[in-house]
Amino acid sequence: MSEPKSVSRSVQTATAEMLIRRPPGEVFAAFVNPTLLRKFWLSDASGPLAPGARVRWKFMVPGAEADVVVRRFESPNHLAFDWPEGVHVDMKFAPVGDGATRVTVAVDGFDPRKLLVQATQTIEGFSIVLCDLKTLLESGSSANLVRDKAELITRAMGTHKA
Repeated sequence: MSEPKSVSRSVQTATAEMLIRRPPGEVFAAFVNPTLLRKFWLSDASGPLAPGARVRWKFMVPGAEADVVVRRFESPNHLAFDWPEGVHVDMKFAPVGDGATRVTVAVDGFDPRKLLVQATQTIEGFSIVLCDLKTLLESGSSANLVRDKAELITRAMGTHKA
């Protein structure tokens, strides 16, 4: 007798990767520290990520917020957290060569009825986040990639004030 299949959670995974020429500890810390998160990804965070932490993230698109629950915290190699609607984010930070890091972000838990849209948006979003983080950590300043994408989304929603 076979196991019943659930339609509420997808086993499909969307993955984004980036080589960042900074050590794993520094890259890991950028996703943990609210001060750094505000420089490239979020408009606000209620606190730092830590083992078992529950924090509120506010994204740069007005009204876009998520309660994040840390499921795995192994500095500086592995960070995993859940956010709304059963979505699970798994981040790995692997050393590459002399002082660089391969960041891999794998996301699953998509609604099977919205799989293509959700996976595409996830890959696009995390690719932009990783590119902006790379620029920030390697040059010292953000390229405002996430901010600019947030502005486009906001304009499309008709809520941008010129």
